[in-house]
Amino acid sequence: MEIAGGGAVRRERHIEHAGRGPAARTRRGFTLVELAVALGIFAVLMSLAVPAWNGYRERVKRDQAIRDITMMSSAIERYFQDARDYPPSLADVGLGDPKDPWGNSYRYLNMNARGARGHARKDHSLVPINTDFDLYSMGPDGRSAPPLTAQMSRDDIVRGNNGKFVGPAADY
Repeated sequence: MEIAGGGAVRRERHIEHAGRGPAARTRRGFTLVELAVALGIFAVLMSLAVPAWNGYRERVKRDQAIRDITMMSSAIERYFQDARDYPPSLADVGLGDPKDPWGNSYRYLNMNARGARGHARKDHSLVPINTDFDLYSMGPDGRSAPPLTAQMSRDDIVRGNNGKFVGPAADY
């Protein structure tokens, strides 16, 4: 660079040494903006992933309850083949007190037992959904009522039509 002043011309040179100066600086870490963007992206992904994961876990529990009820129904049917009557309880079949995936006891009701028809699971017309025995899980909320149309019964996993249907009460 030349500077003119007082009749004398002076030259200044900028000598940049290797590793020094603005062009040769190396960055060490992330800026606050970059961290905020990365955190924002992570938060959006988590807000999508967590509900999907919880939904998946509930489907797995529902499917496990359906398999359990199907297996227990088979054991009860084998008992019936031998004894020509349905067992008074699940313990008489050798199942003890099985718990559903939500930690509640499965419910069993022999329809031939005295007074059982009044406690039987019922469809929208208040007709019992089984004629042999009721077997169901009270679902995630752990609450139930005999009519499947009751709000607290909609999430129950039920056996209906004498075993031809096993699934959520809302689908019956």
